[in-house]
Amino acid sequence: MAKRPASSNGHGDMPLERGGKPETLEEAPLLDERLFFPQQTVKPTSQTTRSAPIAKSAPANVEAHYHGHRERLRNRYRDGGDAALADYEILELLLFRLIPRRDTKPIAKALLTRFGTLGGVFGAPVGLLTEVSGVGDAVALDLKLVASVAQRMLKSELTGKPVLSSWKSLIDYCHAAMAHEAREQFRLLFLDKRNALIADEVQGFGTIDHTPVYPREVVKRALELSASAVILVHNHPSGDPTPSRADIDMTKTIIDTAKPLGITVHDHVIIGKNGHVSFRALRLI
Repeated sequence: MAKRPASSNGHGDMPLERGGKPETLEEAPLLDERLFFPQQTVKPTSQTTRSAPIAKSAPANVEAHYHGHRERLRNRYRDGGDAALADYEILELLLFRLIPRRDTKPIAKALLTRFGTLGGVFGAPVGLLTEVSGVGDAVALDLKLVASVAQRMLKSELTGKPVLSSWKSLIDYCHAAMAHEAREQFRLLFLDKRNALIADEVQGFGTIDHTPVYPREVVKRALELSASAVILVHNHPSGDPTPSRADIDMTKTIIDTAKPLGITVHDHVIIGKNGHVSFRALRLI
């Protein structure tokens, strides 16, 4: 029988009580298999006595049950693709890798309950992800890594292509990158004479409902990059992409500053959780 391993932080952390005392394996959920090594021992301390309970592995029937469940879920995904699985099952399937020896269904459901959608889960900051029981820093960082891969994949669809003729790809990328940000973010997409993307830069972050924007800095950066056009993008953390009076006035100021220098503002896009607004489509440009 394995002795109780020392508690640690990261993938599959053993649950800790508020006082920092690790639970026994009999009290805790199923262990992360990366912590379960029979040769690992715990050095005696003043709190360790011979009467302390000996750690035991999960009952064979319980272990067989969740291993069987995982195999069935993998088979469903292999045979039917993502359409064969609910959102929580897709997330559960990913968590299999991140938390190998624990029932991850409750964690997947808790993440979706907290953040609403898969986009909300992957867009959430690490600090909020770790507030969900069962999600440690390492798991949260792995979830953010998946989000980064998705964003780069979407951005790759824009590289070297005329952005104005790849509008859906542009919106998909901006939505993935910005829709679930907790603060306003102001992003600049700089274009060359063919309207191909040459730079994608975040100029600044603001509060939940305001980002300071400096028109001269926008134009200065466009000149440094030899950009002939720019698309302005920012998000509304409230979820409603409707432009405010301040958004409209700021856009006009940037246009008036850029135009004499031969720089065109093609559009200003506002991203919300469930949609977007184009100033050009609204005839505000």
